[in-house]
Amino acid sequence: MPVKSKGIINIDKELCTGCRSCAEICPVDAIEGPKGTPQIINSERCVMCGQCVQVCTAYVSVFDENIVLREQKLQERNLLPAVTEPLFAAYYAGHAPKIKAALANRNLLTMVQCAPSVRVAIAEEFGMSLGSLTPGKMAAALKKMGFKRVFDTEFIAELTVMEESSELLERIIGGGELPMFTSCCPAWVKFIEQDYPELISHLSSCKSPQQMAGALYKTYGADFDGVDAAKVYSVSVVPCTGRKFECERPEMKDSGYRDVDVVITTRELAQLIKDMGIDLNNLPEKEFDKPLGSCSGKSTNFTRAGNSKEASLRTGYKLLTKQVVPDVNHKFVGDGEGVSKSEVIVGDMIIKVAVVAGLKNVVPILQAIKEGKADFHFMEIMACPGGCMSGGGQPKIIMPDSEVIVYSNRTFTTDVQEQSIEYRNLHNRQEIQEMYDELLEDDVIYRLLHTKYSPREWCKNVIYAQCGMGA
Repeated sequence: MPVKSKGIINIDKELCTGCRSCAEICPVDAIEGPKGTPQIINSERCVMCGQCVQVCTAYVSVFDENIVLREQKLQERNLLPAVTEPLFAAYYAGHAPKIKAALANRNLLTMVQCAPSVRVAIAEEFGMSLGSLTPGKMAAALKKMGFKRVFDTEFIAELTVMEESSELLERIIGGGELPMFTSCCPAWVKFIEQDYPELISHLSSCKSPQQMAGALYKTYGADFDGVDAAKVYSVSVVPCTGRKFECERPEMKDSGYRDVDVVITTRELAQLIKDMGIDLNNLPEKEFDKPLGSCSGKSTNFTRAGNSKEASLRTGYKLLTKQVVPDVNHKFVGDGEGVSKSEVIVGDMIIKVAVVAGLKNVVPILQAIKEGKADFHFMEIMACPGGCMSGGGQPKIIMPDSEVIVYSNRTFTTDVQEQSIEYRNLHNRQEIQEMYDELLEDDVIYRLLHTKYSPREWCKNVIYAQCGMGA
């Protein structure tokens, strides 16, 4: 039987009222238990998307709980003692105390990367307007906290797009497995591994931007700073609880060490900033560190479903036709709400694409692929509705009626920023070309930037048993 124990995503049985709101939103039916009783998470089945954490309303506040009980629960959840927010029944394991310990260790070269969705949401934790864009303040806060290198994941996201678009064209031209699935979302990858292992070959071999960055920081980054890779402590700040699972995958050690040591969410970063007494609202802005600190504009909008595919198609267009997209504002695919489909003309080819937001929405398409009834070339899948900006690690939306305005404000902000950035087609970027010319030889590219995925072992055993086979 699958294990039912504490993991990255948990439900506190002392606080759970059994309303089953979490079970209703879970895309993989990993939450079990009769209504009115404390729910249990099947940790093997869970894909760590954290949407149950976002919708949970059962809590105790700092005002009405026994202080000893609160201290105990903070420790159980690995939260900082200074955290004052209500403790909800559904929660994810924290890692902020590990960050504080690493920052206090003078023998470590601490590096941190920040995902695009963090900058459009963290301000909400400090009373700023919904959708406030604060990359400069966030970079300044991280430097004030003591991180020695503060990088922007957006730049590495552009490497992901370059690799992904090249792989897509190789599959189309060379007769490879189609449709090719994006592999940036860790919840989606785990879902394929356990529910549709026969379709794993459709996954792109590209690592997510987080993991590409971690591998580069502990190789080229360590060399650049003249330190042993063992002394590099790599931290990732993301909107996604699934990244905590991803960084612990055994495949993610191509630098010779765990490529990303610790992952914290937007909420955890806010907790750290408050714990250290940093006034984010009045903090003067600072730039991210170079050379990994600039972006083209398309990766800025990776916060939304469909935009990773959009960037890949722009780059694929250039690689195939040797020309840039004539209209910089042209959209190859529509906004990713639910399922959207389109056909893209690239040179003499028609490429059929699909964008899926929400794992439940992808099941009919996967079934069609298995039955040979789907003829897509490329499909982007994000586990969370609308994309990363609604990730399980983002600031919690207490009132359900507020969801629409929160997400629309975050989306509007990213759209405005994209329009204001000079580089809209990342293949035009000098920094990208320099990285390929000076650092990334073919064997290095595949060793550090690509990986392989396999069926989840427990799932294979279930399949074998159902078929009357031995494991």
